[in-house]
Amino acid sequence: MPMLELDGVCLSYGAIRAVTDASIAVQQGQVVAIVGANGAGKTTLLKAVAGLMPLSAGRVRLGLSLIHI
Repeated sequence: MPMLELDGVCLSYGAIRAVTDASIAVQQGQVVAIVGANGAGKTTLLKAVAGLMPLSAGRVRLGLSLIHI
């Protein structure tokens, strides 16, 4: 079971879609980097994982806990 799992995560600022359908599974002991151009949604995605931004769709699981629906 992944330590961190994002499944179909979508994030918006009002009518502006910042992240569309992001999915990733990180296993224990893995090191993962999120890379992309300025404005690609990297910080927005991390804010969602940290619980600082509500999801428009999808889910985030940390360990066995469901953080967002």
